[in-house]
Amino acid sequence: MRRVCLLFLGLLFLLIGEITHATDCSLGQKRVERKGPCVDIDECTETPGLCGKNAVCNNTAGSYFCTCEDGFISKPKEMETFTAIDKVKCKDLNECLNETGLCGDNAECTNTESSYFCTCKVGFAPSNGEETFKADQGVTCKDVCEINKSLCGEGQCKKVNNSHECLCNLGFTNYGFKTMKCSKPNYEILMDTSTEQISTELEQIMEKLKSIYLNASQSFNRAKMQTDPSILLEKLLNAIDELLSAGPLNNNRKVTYLLEITEIVLKVLGPQLPNTSRSSVHTQIQMLVRRDDTPTEGRLILATDGVQFDSHWETAAGASYLGFAAAALLRYNSLKSSVNAYFDDVEKHGKEKFKINSDVVTAVVTNSDTAVLEKPIKLTFSHLEQPLDGNQTCVFWNSTLNGGAWSTNGCTVVMSNASQTVCSCTHLSSFAVLMALYEKEDVFELKLITWIGLSLSLICLFISILTFRFIRSIQSTRTTIHLHLCISLFIANLVFLAGITQTENRVGCAFVAGLLHFFFLAAFCWMCLEGVQLFRMVVLVFNTTLRSLYLMAGGYGIPALIVAISAIANAKGYGTERHCWLDLQNGFIWSFFGPVCLIIVVNIFFFLITVWKLAQKFSTLNQDLSKLHKIKSFTITAIAQLCVLGTMWIFGCFQFEEQSLAVDYIFTILNSLQGVLVFVMHCLFSKQVRDEYARILTSVCAPQKRKYSEFSTNQTSKSQGSGSVHNTGESHI
Repeated sequence: MRRVCLLFLGLLFLLIGEITHATDCSLGQKRVERKGPCVDIDECTETPGLCGKNAVCNNTAGSYFCTCEDGFISKPKEMETFTAIDKVKCKDLNECLNETGLCGDNAECTNTESSYFCTCKVGFAPSNGEETFKADQGVTCKDVCEINKSLCGEGQCKKVNNSHECLCNLGFTNYGFKTMKCSKPNYEILMDTSTEQISTELEQIMEKLKSIYLNASQSFNRAKMQTDPSILLEKLLNAIDELLSAGPLNNNRKVTYLLEITEIVLKVLGPQLPNTSRSSVHTQIQMLVRRDDTPTEGRLILATDGVQFDSHWETAAGASYLGFAAAALLRYNSLKSSVNAYFDDVEKHGKEKFKINSDVVTAVVTNSDTAVLEKPIKLTFSHLEQPLDGNQTCVFWNSTLNGGAWSTNGCTVVMSNASQTVCSCTHLSSFAVLMALYEKEDVFELKLITWIGLSLSLICLFISILTFRFIRSIQSTRTTIHLHLCISLFIANLVFLAGITQTENRVGCAFVAGLLHFFFLAAFCWMCLEGVQLFRMVVLVFNTTLRSLYLMAGGYGIPALIVAISAIANAKGYGTERHCWLDLQNGFIWSFFGPVCLIIVVNIFFFLITVWKLAQKFSTLNQDLSKLHKIKSFTITAIAQLCVLGTMWIFGCFQFEEQSLAVDYIFTILNSLQGVLVFVMHCLFSKQVRDEYARILTSVCAPQKRKYSEFSTNQTSKSQGSGSVHNTGESHI
């Protein structure tokens, strides 16, 4: 028992000794070996993340301490050092709030996690040229106009409040963005070139458009801007209206100048305007504008009556995005009459001809590089006329083709039906759709009717000429008018029959066209003189005389004057590729139809007054009823004559265009038989003329009977004479 107790005590002392030997190191130290020396414990290494996020652990002999990283501060208690036991977290230090004016004057402080940076306010720039800086770098913010002398490019830099403006020099632009560098627009060069090439006459004609362009250019110079862009747009549309209201331009250089000026002004005004839709007498425009720091993407659609423009905003903005993109579609609803020609550059198939079958439009975007587009644009045109059997062709106005002409380069037809055509083009300009027309073949029946009808007319007119010239019993002012009417129609029909299709010789064809122009006008002038003569007979107390000089001046002088003026104004208008007649293009045909319409209106006026006066005279007792009946028959005949010839030329308006065969038959019949109709109305319907014809036919067809009758009459007369003498003698005796 005693041994057991001693053994237990020994073990206890041994255990206490070991414990005492192990704990003889200080706090924060430990022995690496059992009986080795005491070494420091590195709490930061043994316990990662001991101090928490955004904090640094610092080991010390026998202990450690924590500090927040630069840019952070301990929370909730602001302590320079701490341990994990303090339960402190490191939060971001907002230097911009803690230190007022940290970045200096005219600068702004921007806090970031664990740091900050300084930037100069708008209108100022850092002295070191860097975008950002810190307070300890000694950087100051100065007026941006002083720091960067080339900031505004071709313009003057002006300090405005906390910003600046670029006042562009004349001829340069920043597209309405005040702080943007001024530069010369690419299309300004185009304007300078086109102005040099344009003639003095065209400059005078286009003076208003040129003035609008100059105003638009000056509007970029903010110091000189006096006109609102919307007002300039209104002036542009008004100038186009005034120009087109005067009639067709009749000159491809005028068309080119109009289209180029319009494109330039729309490019200039586009960035300065809001989304716009306007209409005027001769134009309609839609404009869309987008402004953003980054380029706008997506589909772009513009539409006017009859035309839709389909593109992309990437096309409108271009590769060098300036902070905005604009697109405009301008429709001219009456320009087609000025450009319904100039098709030399359009490929033809056979005897194919072309005609404008849509409104003309100008498509414009702010992108200056539109010669070759990565994404083609689409234009959907509504047809002006429903095509019969011709193809549709997409064209654009090419100003480099001898002053301007239609061309198909870069444009193709995507789809076409009876009502519309869709065009795809790889560039921007002014566009339209052409309808192909095919010459109709000569119909044998029409040629036969023409030959037979004109032959009969020539015979009838020849008889009428002999009648009015040699039968003395019917001679009067009215028959003189009829005589020259028949002469004019006789020569016109003879020339028509012999030379209307003789187009091989250009000069000869023009001469034939001139003769037809003169003699057909002369026929209508003599009809007008007939109306004047009837007016004098009835209204001016039956004054039936007209001097021969006045008749000749009115019947032949006026047509000669009209033909002379027309030939001087447009000698090329006489004769076409198909007929020796007046050119139907550019309105030259109205040198004939204009006077004809005027003559018809004047005659209708005279005839109405004549009929009214006749009705008054018939309503009262008048002893000279036979003369009134004669004037009545004259008036009815003259009105019938005017209706026949006037109706014929109404159909004649359409004869040389693509029309139905029925119109061709009507015109051919009326035109070829007009001589026959004149003979019937003025000769066969006249009782006096019929009596003369009967007397002549009797004397020609029965000469023996006439001699016997004359002999019998003479014998009887002698007998009666002898008897008379005898009786007288007897009475005298």
